[in-house]
Amino acid sequence: QVQLVESGGGLVQAGGSLRLSCAASGNTIPINLMGLAWYRQAPGKQRELVASIARGGSTGYADSVKGRFTIYRDNAKKMVYLQMNSLEPEEAAVYYCDAAFGGVHAWGRGTQVTVSS
Repeated sequence: QVQLVESGGGLVQAGGSLRLSCAASGNTIPINLMGLAWYRQAPGKQRELVASIARGGSTGYADSVKGRFTIYRDNAKKMVYLQMNSLEPEEAAVYYCDAAFGGVHAWGRGTQVTVSS
């Protein structure tokens, strides 16, 4: 099991930037063995994968965020980050951190991102 706590959300103008952070704790499996990801869910929409980073460091992004978002991890600090640039109003959502190992996922409670036009 692992507990995840997201932070860094807030209100930003369209075109602005935010960096989200996710702190892991209580993990019984070393964090460096876990795949980590960021998802988001807007009101009335399904949760969608935004970015992922494998335990080896390879990354993947939703097409809509490629070139604007960057996911990275610091295993020593048990942190995963999402740098978001050029934010668009339609990207307002609750952003969730996810940690996965052996097909089992753990989620944080999310952090709200609001983008004003």
